[in-house]
Amino acid sequence: MSDTEKFLEIQNSFRDKIKISDSFQLSEIKTVAGVDLAYWNRNNEEYAVCCIVVTDYATHEIIEKQHYSGKIEVPYIPSFLAFRELPLIMKAVEKLECRPDIYMFDGNGYLHPRHMGIATHASFYLNTATIGVAKTYFRVNNADYIEPDSVAGSFTDIVIENEVYGRVLRTHDNVKPVFLSVGNYISLDTATKITLALTGKESHIPIPTRLADLETHEQRRLLNI
Repeated sequence: MSDTEKFLEIQNSFRDKIKISDSFQLSEIKTVAGVDLAYWNRNNEEYAVCCIVVTDYATHEIIEKQHYSGKIEVPYIPSFLAFRELPLIMKAVEKLECRPDIYMFDGNGYLHPRHMGIATHASFYLNTATIGVAKTYFRVNNADYIEPDSVAGSFTDIVIENEVYGRVLRTHDNVKPVFLSVGNYISLDTATKITLALTGKESHIPIPTRLADLETHEQRRLLNI
């Protein structure tokens, strides 16, 4: 069995277990972890660092930061990104002292050909609600999206073959939108509320994933990459 066939079998085994409804009350959310990875090449081999930044949901203050870097063992195969990134993600998660209520990924979740983007796939190992917030649009089945109004909080749903895969969300007035999709154990409406609540004045990207992205740059600097 090829890697692609094996990966497809794993994704399909998880697919029926996705729950796009809330497994919690919004008032219960205290902490949200942002997750991002950065890659580099060394001696014709690929490496990456995964950074996780846990923030307080109400105050947006940083509670904890952890990272893990290592060699990427799985080649890039479109729509199977999770198999490359999960080993590093889980190693970084193991270092966390706190248990985040929600993980927010710089990437997709349900917005995926088999609804198994990194945010969704990782949820089965994290056993926690997850959200995917991507900066660029991942086109599924050649489907386009409709631009939302230019006012913060406006959105349009990404509908593919009569099913809602995600949401195009404007987090600031007159700036480019983000592409939001649920990961698991959460509804799209609740994911939207959380994303807007966690978007600060500094960027149209939610604070947890923005901080995780900044941390990947810092860790690469420390590694002299």
